[in-house]
Amino acid sequence: MTLAERLRMALMEGHAREVGLTHADTRDPRISGDISLSPAAVLVAITDRPDPGLILTERAASMRTHAGQIAFPGGRVDEGDADEIAGALREAQEEIGLAPHMVDIVGISDRYLTFTGFDVVPVLGVIPPDLPLTPHAGEVADWFELPLSYALDPANRTRHSIDFQGLERHYYEIMWNNRRIWGITAAILANLSRRLRHDRLLA
Repeated sequence: MTLAERLRMALMEGHAREVGLTHADTRDPRISGDISLSPAAVLVAITDRPDPGLILTERAASMRTHAGQIAFPGGRVDEGDADEIAGALREAQEEIGLAPHMVDIVGISDRYLTFTGFDVVPVLGVIPPDLPLTPHAGEVADWFELPLSYALDPANRTRHSIDFQGLERHYYEIMWNNRRIWGITAAILANLSRRLRHDRLLA
């Protein structure tokens, strides 16, 4: 069985059971009440290795929002995109030069709603290892490959709280090689970990 097939089966099984996700796991902690949302998608690109990796980007310092943060390739789903999967593939090609035909789509995982008004769909896909990816200079400062096992291990994820507008808000954080992975990206990884049974106590 291929890596894509194993992940596809695990993801289907994960979404067929309750895993105890709450608004704190699927909504930006700054959201209060209902907001108008636009469709967006990110590509969770997993490299097909004996020890699979996860492709992440560092956003350019010149970006208007979330400058310098670690993120999945992705962004707004355009009207010309057939669906969220097409949007994630297009964005990944634009940001890091990942050709859509190189991605074996696994499926989609739990949506995340952002304070900036986006309904983000994580699209999982398997890609060959060691592709010559090229970051778009205007959007991406760098890209790197994080071991998937490290990203999904709950022991490597911490939960923090902040005071925002008089209320305590929570968020996840993952540290790896002096890189801080937090916010939407860490939340998506936390939810995916639960779906794939890495968080055994919660799955």
